[in-house]
Amino acid sequence: MRALIDYLDSVKRRDPAAKSRWEVLLYPGAWALAFHRAAHWLYEGKLYFLARLVNHVGRLLTAIDIHPGARVGRYFFIDHGFTVIGETAEIGDNVTIYQNVTLGGTNPADGIPGKRHPTIADDVVIGSGAQVLGPIQVGKGAKIGANSVVTRDVPEGATMVGIPAKPVLVDATDSKPGFMPYGTPCSEIADPVLARLCELEREIERLRHERRAIGEPKAKRA
Repeated sequence: MRALIDYLDSVKRRDPAAKSRWEVLLYPGAWALAFHRAAHWLYEGKLYFLARLVNHVGRLLTAIDIHPGARVGRYFFIDHGFTVIGETAEIGDNVTIYQNVTLGGTNPADGIPGKRHPTIADDVVIGSGAQVLGPIQVGKGAKIGANSVVTRDVPEGATMVGIPAKPVLVDATDSKPGFMPYGTPCSEIADPVLARLCELEREIERLRHERRAIGEPKAKRA
């Protein structure tokens, strides 16, 4: 129960739209992760058909396809659905993925299976529509901008934008360690609605930080 509460709280910290833990429990990303935990356990036990069956049911209910063989760390959050994660993908802790993302693999010409999908380090944010392809490494704390196509290793802490994705300089107003909504600096978002949402989320995070710095008011004595 403690692990579940910690997970729900981790999602709330990254999604200001979540008003309560109960609301997070309805998120398709939370259900997809639960189905994947069960499917991966079966896969590790070499019960491949049952693992695929659980995966299929989860995909039907959530529109998120996580192959049973993929390795997923703690506090993984998929915001919305239509995401595909391949068999040999490895995902670290506190990773956030938005909608329509693919962690895809290469198709060896000789048909021999192996490491074909990306390895995503801790604290990575992958924006909506991004395609991360092949057995590449995405470094800790990196941000992958919306609709980017990544086919090469990403350095730790880098912000990648474009097709093919390249590291970009981030404005001082956007630069900060840790979470970046949509994996894209507000100044790089072309959609005005997404850009405004990004700015609001950044403002909410600033207010939360100030509140933590001030501390809760002490209770009045009787």
